[in-house]
Amino acid sequence: MKQKFLNFSLNIIKKYGHYTQDQLEIIEYGLEGIYLTMTKMVVLFCLALILGIIKEYILLLLSYNIIRSQAFGVHASKSIYCWIFSTILFIGGAFVCKYITIPFNIAIIIALICDICLLLYAPADTYKHPLINAKKRKRWKLISFCLGIIYTLFIIYFKDSSIVNYFVIGMFEAVLMIIPVTYQIFHLPYNNYKSYNCGV
Repeated sequence: MKQKFLNFSLNIIKKYGHYTQDQLEIIEYGLEGIYLTMTKMVVLFCLALILGIIKEYILLLLSYNIIRSQAFGVHASKSIYCWIFSTILFIGGAFVCKYITIPFNIAIIIALICDICLLLYAPADTYKHPLINAKKRKRWKLISFCLGIIYTLFIIYFKDSSIVNYFVIGMFEAVLMIIPVTYQIFHLPYNNYKSYNCGV
């Protein structure tokens, strides 16, 4: 099904545009990411709906993706790994948000550790998408760290509210995607931009 989608999309793109082989490979990579993300989100959305945790799932996904969009991070090398990891993170995380209250002092400790990790490790790239532009890396790092601080301030402000769970778990899961140990678990190279001479 995935290959049919890619072939169909690429045939349309080739028909109405003129692209080099390298450009087509980049486009195909992007289309594959869109396909995998959309199918995964639809399935997990339906699963969350069946389990009665749809509100928690959506709020957690939003909290996670705000930081993920700037900090980037690991992508599993195999689709099955991605499915398993995503189910654990988002369905499991949604259950935690609904049924467990994270104590305020624990939430602050987790948030501060996440802030430090964002400062040290964001943004994290992949071998298929190395972040070779140094200026952009600095900008993404700054934005990621600032988002982490904002989340921490929200945690302090909403300390007696269940909304704290979404900020804590969303930030924690986004940070899991950028730390070196996660790359080691998936046997993936880290800091891929260092393999390139281009640093501007």
